[in-house]
Amino acid sequence: MVSSTQPPSAAKDAVLVKSVEMPEGAQKVEELDFNKFRGRRILAEDVLNGMEHMGFQATSIAKAVRIINDMREWSDPETKEKTTIFLGYTSNLISSGLRGVFRYLVQHKHVSCVVTTAGGIEEDFIKCLGDTYMSSFSAQGADLRSKGLNRIGNLVVPNSNYCAFEDWVVPILDKMLEEQEASKGTDAEINWTPSKVIHRLGKEINDERSVYYWAYKNDIPVFCPALTDGSLGDMLYFHTFKASPRQLKIDIVEDIRRINTIAVRAKRAGMVILGGGVIKHHIANACLMRNGAESAVYINTAQEFDGSDAGARPDEAVSWGKIKIGAEAVKIYMEATGCFPLIVANTFARDDHLEK
Repeated sequence: MVSSTQPPSAAKDAVLVKSVEMPEGAQKVEELDFNKFRGRRILAEDVLNGMEHMGFQATSIAKAVRIINDMREWSDPETKEKTTIFLGYTSNLISSGLRGVFRYLVQHKHVSCVVTTAGGIEEDFIKCLGDTYMSSFSAQGADLRSKGLNRIGNLVVPNSNYCAFEDWVVPILDKMLEEQEASKGTDAEINWTPSKVIHRLGKEINDERSVYYWAYKNDIPVFCPALTDGSLGDMLYFHTFKASPRQLKIDIVEDIRRINTIAVRAKRAGMVILGGGVIKHHIANACLMRNGAESAVYINTAQEFDGSDAGARPDEAVSWGKIKIGAEAVKIYMEATGCFPLIVANTFARDDHLEK
């Protein structure tokens, strides 16, 4: 007969399984206690330190900060050459306010090269010509379409901005075509590539709000293997009719040699990649040419169950030789605007006050 005053022994044994002793020095979960900061301003470093042993994505953010600071602090013992840092981001992040963070990184030469998509190029210039506005994720597409508004998540871009972009960029394309045609058969024959086009547009915009103005000023290459996949592609398409029978030629092969050479010649390579798709793989594949990067930080919300490269964790890249065996790497499962400002505040911008 089962006692009414004692739980069944089988149930008790199942619930109260005896634990093994935790290893000596095992890290305990720590809590962020804002009481520690009462009476003074809270710093970005305070928040980060309180998150380090919180668990989940907070701990991954703290690890990303440590990895990036290691990238920044390393130098070759003989040549003193620093880590070559590849920065990649998708176009939606340029559309967002995170653009200012990318501009800061390029303006102050914190990164060695940039890889982005067509939208990640054109939206930067478009923002110099017109404003992007806050909206809602639930704003109805049909209603927005009737008003000439284009939605990017919870942002909207008036179609007039793209008209202004066309008015600005087409004369530049005309001039580039003239230069291309005039140089044919000479020792200085012009061979346009996506990175050269971006360099030229960064020069032409002449606006300090632009990421690619600073890339031009600081001679930081910007690669965009899918340059035609956006408004720039639309403008190039329209330009083929305007310029016919001549045509502007843009060579992607020269650029793949250029980015791969940057990777091959790097004493040490680090990847900071926000988002997935072509930007993530283009950087990782360049690092394959040197048998992998020494460190990597991924920030995206993609999952790996579908076998996509976007969702792949860093360890999958190790299997391809795109990240070195034993490299320091982390993937943060977050939308980048929610964490990258905190990361930059504790890494690239951390010692800015000392420089000033």
